Amino acid sequence: MLSRVADNLYWFGRYLQRAENTARLVNVHAHLLLDIPRKLELGWAPLVHILGAGQDFESRHGECGETNVVRFLLLDPDNPASIASSLHRAREILRTVRDCAPREAWEHLNDLHMFVQERGEKALPRAKRLEFLNSVIDHALLIYGLLASNMSRDVGFQFLRLGTNLEQADMTTRIMDVRSSSLIQPQAAEDLSPFQNIQWMSVLRSLEAYQMYRRHVRTRVTGASVLRFLLQNREFPRSVMFCLTTAGSTLPRLPANRAVERALERTRGVVQDADMEKLVESGLHELLDEIQIGLGQVHEALTAAYFRTAA
Repeated sequence: MLSRVADNLYWFGRYLQRAENTARLVNVHAHLLLDIPRKLELGWAPLVHILGAGQDFESRHGECGETNVVRFLLLDPDNPASIASSLHRAREILRTVRDCAPREAWEHLNDLHMFVQERGEKALPRAKRLEFLNSVIDHALLIYGLLASNMSRDVGFQFLRLGTNLEQADMTTRIMDVRSSSLIQPQAAEDLSPFQNIQWMSVLRSLEAYQMYRRHVRTRVTGASVLRFLLQNREFPRSVMFCLTTAGSTLPRLPANRAVERALERTRGVVQDADMEKLVESGLHELLDEIQIGLGQVHEALTAAYFRTAA
């Protein structure tokens, strides 16, 4: 397979996963607004920082008000993490490698892209936003299903899986990082304590993980148990360990490269050795930063090993 095609399939998986996770993130944040009392102020700035776009947003929009943030995350063509931008890039990639994927996947992705372009502006107000975001999520899952059911398990599919799982691992850590910066800004410290579990439940729901958490953990929602489930669980598809393990399972089907294997093993070691109880007490941000750096090193190793070099 040409390195250009492998690169495209890898990034197609990343962009489609990014669009779905961004939709989930905004969706759950809207639900969190309904769960907390009015005396607590809910900030929108952390949603921008989750996606690593804080500086870009502040330089162009200044204040992190709801309207500006929602438009930035849903429709801004200059924001590479926005739903519209991610789908546009995924569509352009799939257009060039359509012979590698089922025809139905292209048709549904094109429909989703047109839906976002036509309905996006109308979906900015709260009244229309939920239906719009659910449609984006449902269409993305449909495309995943078509690819998983109808795409040959050749080298191209392995690169698509690599991109999908690395993006999901990255987004999981970013969504969890919102806990360390705190979505809710209380007027007094004691105002926050009754709503700690609501925050952790919002993290689980952002990843469609609440029901599976209850099934696996069988206890009330606590910080340490949520961290352990989302970082170390080997059976839940959106946990960091599951994503890294799945990415590792693709490597034997690709040309051997020890640098990629070492980068992946180092990152898995960081996740596996983390002490969740200590993290809740001492802070989560440093560990998540270390995991994200590790994921970046895996990406760089993959690029150097398999993909085209930059001109």
